[in-house]
Amino acid sequence: MNEVKTKELFVEQLRKTPIIQVCAEKLGVSRSTFYRMKRSDKKFSQKVDEAIFEGRQMINDLSESKLISAIHSGNLTSVMYWLNHNHATYSNKLEIVGNLSVSNELTKEQEQDIKRALALANIKEVRNDKQK
Repeated sequence: MNEVKTKELFVEQLRKTPIIQVCAEKLGVSRSTFYRMKRSDKKFSQKVDEAIFEGRQMINDLSESKLISAIHSGNLTSVMYWLNHNHATYSNKLEIVGNLSVSNELTKEQEQDIKRALALANIKEVRNDKQK
């Protein structure tokens, strides 16, 4: 199979199963060969990224469909999962309360640190000028 055909089949497979290892095994291509092709061909790389995105969207749709079917059949775990992720009352949340004050003034220690850093930078600059 030539490289052009391999690339076409890779993109097609990634739309169905957005997992590179699975597609590589199905096509009899090593992962390193896939990544070499992706690195060397920008159009292929873009098509791969788009195919993976489309494949993930398809898997997400399928997963939601299965989850909703499980909810309809009374699966309590599925019901709890849905509520935790889609209903504010049942979601896991962390509430942090406090006050934050911001000061634009430097402490004496911070001022000293800045002066030392500037002095050190100035010394290095002088040395570099002398070496030229």
